[in-house]
Amino acid sequence: MPVTEAAELVDHVPYVPSPAETTPSWAGFFDGYDDAEAASGRRLAEALVARFAKVPEGVQSDTHEVLVTHAYPIAWLVRHALDAPPSRWLGLNSANTALTVIEYRNGLPPTIVMFNDMSHLPPDLRWTGFPEGIRP
Repeated sequence: MPVTEAAELVDHVPYVPSPAETTPSWAGFFDGYDDAEAASGRRLAEALVARFAKVPEGVQSDTHEVLVTHAYPIAWLVRHALDAPPSRWLGLNSANTALTVIEYRNGLPPTIVMFNDMSHLPPDLRWTGFPEGIRP
């Protein structure tokens, strides 16, 4: 299968929640995001979902796509698969090189097969990118 670049997989903030949706612990994270940046992130998030969060059209057999991306787009796709409110992408953290599998089938809601699986890594490489205090 060919390897191609997908602009939708760039690291970006998919949704900047309103102050009413933002818990105090996340409030400072969004300091400095202006309306243009927030709108750009929403457009990228919509394009990500439109391209990858569906059963591919015209495909007769199973299709498997491997997306190599960052934690925020993964959190957005998981949030979408769970049909959660937009602000729920926050807190869906993925470790570096962790695997997430979402299955899309016609007539059924998406299925989270696995999220943030690191069993393919040796123990000393798991949970990289997370602060020491929250590593198991």
